[in-house]
Amino acid sequence: MEKREYKAGDQVFVIYRNPHTPNVANITEAEIVRHPENEQQLALFLHESYHLLAEDDAVYDTYEQAEEKYKEIFDYDQYQ
Repeated sequence: MEKREYKAGDQVFVIYRNPHTPNVANITEAEIVRHPENEQQLALFLHESYHLLAEDDAVYDTYEQAEEKYKEIFDYDQYQ
């Protein structure tokens, strides 16, 4: 999947790992915003905090795209 250019105001879905429990990840809705400390940078706004938007972030336009990648990464089919 090709990375696209995001702009402030875009609604996206991210695969987000819980920082307190590294083996737990969820698909979470987020918004692309301008970072409040540096208006030149874009950030993900999720869980009431800002995360600088990085090239390797797992950001998707739709929940379905995020879910497909989530299943691929975590390979839950092997347990069924």
